[in-house]
Amino acid sequence: MTQSTTEIHTAPRTDVIRDQGGFRTAFDFPGRNLPGHDDHGYGPLATVVESVLDPGTLIGMHPHRNEEIISWVPAGVMRHDDREGNRLVTDPESLLVMNAGSGFWHEERTTDDDPPLRMLQIFVRPRELDLEPGIQHGPVPDPTSGEWRHLFGPEGSGAPFSVRNDVDLYDVRLERGRETELPAMAGRDAYVYVFEGEIGVGDARLGQGESALLVGGGSEPIRATEESVVVAFLIDPDAPVTRQGTIGR
Repeated sequence: MTQSTTEIHTAPRTDVIRDQGGFRTAFDFPGRNLPGHDDHGYGPLATVVESVLDPGTLIGMHPHRNEEIISWVPAGVMRHDDREGNRLVTDPESLLVMNAGSGFWHEERTTDDDPPLRMLQIFVRPRELDLEPGIQHGPVPDPTSGEWRHLFGPEGSGAPFSVRNDVDLYDVRLERGRETELPAMAGRDAYVYVFEGEIGVGDARLGQGESALLVGGGSEPIRATEESVVVAFLIDPDAPVTRQGTIGR
């Protein structure tokens, strides 16, 4: 048996947390997994933000520029309004991608009748500055336990949504004791984030909010030691990127 050459770099749950009352965020920086890395992001993936909104919370109209913002909602609802006249609801059956480009204004909210919301907002660095702004919103395939869903990727990737750089997002739901192989792609490294539960990757064990950066290509098995929800990114670390995003940079 050929021994894997993949390097696995783990990180604990982030301590970069902002508490604004009904809106709380925890910023996870994939570049910090890699020792000696001088960038908080890793290639096109700038940051993964766990966002919590209490019922009846409004995040008022604000701008984004030169970043791609993806809202992944595994439970509950996130309501989006913008200056283009869109009034959108993102939930477990849909995905929202803002390709902010040269500038895009929006607000987010929950109503008093909505359940508490815990979601991920993912910030991707585009390949160049001041691209045409736009928004994508629509259904995603139904999840199947133990199978990865391909949610976004660069144009032409076959994913239902696109971002303007070389990073792909997958998610999976695993029952306790289930094992699956991480997605893999030539020239890509993988970044794994545990949204719920606990998994094993190589000799490492990751709990909720913990992550692993897998460098060197190839696939690795992950094993659920608890019922788990996991996201995985395939990243080209050498892709050209911009670092002038409003938040992700």
